[in-house]
Amino acid sequence: MTAPLTPPPPPNEHSSSPDGPVPPPVGAHAVGTAYDHHGEQDGPGMLTEVRQAAVTLVAVALSGALLGVLWWWLAPSVPLVGDLVDGNWVVYLKDSEGEQAIGVDGTFTLLALGFGVLSALVVFLLRRRGGVPLVVALGVGAFLGSLLAWKVGVWLGPGQDVIAHAREVGRGTTFPAPLKLGAKGAWLAWPFAALAVHLGLTGLFGPRDPDPYAQQPYPPQYPQGSHGGKSA
Repeated sequence: MTAPLTPPPPPNEHSSSPDGPVPPPVGAHAVGTAYDHHGEQDGPGMLTEVRQAAVTLVAVALSGALLGVLWWWLAPSVPLVGDLVDGNWVVYLKDSEGEQAIGVDGTFTLLALGFGVLSALVVFLLRRRGGVPLVVALGVGAFLGSLLAWKVGVWLGPGQDVIAHAREVGRGTTFPAPLKLGAKGAWLAWPFAALAVHLGLTGLFGPRDPDPYAQQPYPPQYPQGSHGGKSA
């Protein structure tokens, strides 16, 4: 008995014949998203990214000078008193239970956190695409800016020679202590805040890579079985 012939595939479907068109490989659209129709790479090259990262590092680090000025201006003063004991000058805290020294560290930390948020926002607005060199430059520049702020604040503050200052003002006279950062971990407040905020902004508002499957056409339907034949 002769079996009925298998109907030919619809015109809009691809044939499995070797002479027919070959469907595009899976992921072809995903690979094509990195290049435009001229074959050029999408986005700046590595040299451009490194150059932009270097500019970001220098700009962020130099802004630490402003942080140092604000720290010197806003930090509380630690009062000291000089006295003459057995012919030798001694200096001690006027208020041994005061929290001015903690306030000095706290002021630096809060300012550093604010600078971290601000620098991350500026860098993100100027360079939304981001990239590893830019993120590394932001973190390193923030740390160098913290060191610069510390140096500038100490330089602008009272002199480091407290004995000479006590002799200058006289016995029993209150004078401010040199500006000092007791908690050196405050140096990390700026880079940590900058990296965390930049990561959050990039995750929420950064550019999205196109979905390679969103533009992928439906896979071609191939007919099941052979195109004909006879069975006994």
